[in-house]
Amino acid sequence: MVVAILIGILAGIVSGMLGVGGGSLFVPALAVVIGLSHIEAEATSLLAIVPVAAVGAWRQRRYGNVRVRDAAVLGVVAIGGGAAGVVIANAVPERALEIGFAALLLFVASQLVRRALVR
Repeated sequence: MVVAILIGILAGIVSGMLGVGGGSLFVPALAVVIGLSHIEAEATSLLAIVPVAAVGAWRQRRYGNVRVRDAAVLGVVAIGGGAAGVVIANAVPERALEIGFAALLLFVASQLVRRALVR
């Protein structure tokens, strides 16, 4: 439990500093450090995002940075997307998910590098 807490704190700090989604750090850390399967790591990361997103939205709304109607539409659509993602994740081999996630991480890394070079 202590290791999971440390992963959460460190990944939260790093993702906040770099502007990347926390899941891109949580999922590999949960799989490699704690030994969860890729599906378990993804599910755990998704559940951990719920309170983080709620607090972030609440704080940003106080600053006037949240468009409530757009957020509601996005939230409703995301529920369907999440449900579809679960069905797909359970239908494909775990190795395919790992490769797909690695490809996503490479894409995110390339975007970070591209943005750093443009500035």
